[in-house]
Amino acid sequence: MKMNTGMCIGALGAYVAAIMPNLRSRRIRSDVVYYAHRGLHDNQSDAPENSMRAFARACDAGYGIEMDVQLTKDSQPVVFHDNTLRRVCSADGQVSDYTYQELQQFTLYGTDQKIPLLADVLKLVNGRVPLIIEYKYKDFNNQVCVESDRLLRDYKGIYCIESFQPWALVWYRRHRPEIVRGQLSMNFQRQEGNYRLECLAIRHLLTNFLARPDFIAYDQRDKKAVSKNICRRIFGCPSVAWTVKSTRQLEHCRKYYDYFIFEGFCP
Repeated sequence: MKMNTGMCIGALGAYVAAIMPNLRSRRIRSDVVYYAHRGLHDNQSDAPENSMRAFARACDAGYGIEMDVQLTKDSQPVVFHDNTLRRVCSADGQVSDYTYQELQQFTLYGTDQKIPLLADVLKLVNGRVPLIIEYKYKDFNNQVCVESDRLLRDYKGIYCIESFQPWALVWYRRHRPEIVRGQLSMNFQRQEGNYRLECLAIRHLLTNFLARPDFIAYDQRDKKAVSKNICRRIFGCPSVAWTVKSTRQLEHCRKYYDYFIFEGFCP
């Protein structure tokens, strides 16, 4: 019995050590708590997701902006969510199959909007609202962090970074520790039927000992996730809800989160 108790205590201690965030966790340096998911967009309008027009609308409304960054074939950081072009551009292939110039042949949801460069989005926003920048990883390659950081070093506005991939946070912890970094997570098993070991570890935030995130961005459908709530309530680590799609959802998850990424309505 003593051995079993000791093993349980040891396992609990290892778990707590694994999920521990940055104990000097820094909040997103802004009073803004609402962030427009991929800009203040409507895919049935002339301001589709991750478009310059959607970002301009968010700035005009005073909302923060969440956006996705990945690399083109010629290593240009562009703002686009999916790996493939099919859903948004009705085209074949992946973003990384094309150079930036080649991508300009495609439009977003049939509008006049095209896949923007991160550099152009930064010029448009120009510090007017805070940014949450999600890095889309491919093949565990840190190059998206390296190339994006070249631009962000000269950006004067408020921003933080986040990623599902802990290695992005590890890169920032090593090379840009002053930048606020967040671990994205969700219940991959319930929401996507994904039972890979990597996803199980990220779901339970077991990679935090490597990344030491400053905040946790978690699927709002899983607001009672144990590891996320331990980080928030015990360690004081801020929590970001994604993606809130109605006033009702916002009210249901408000007490579990500190910041909110929204779409489809205006809080």
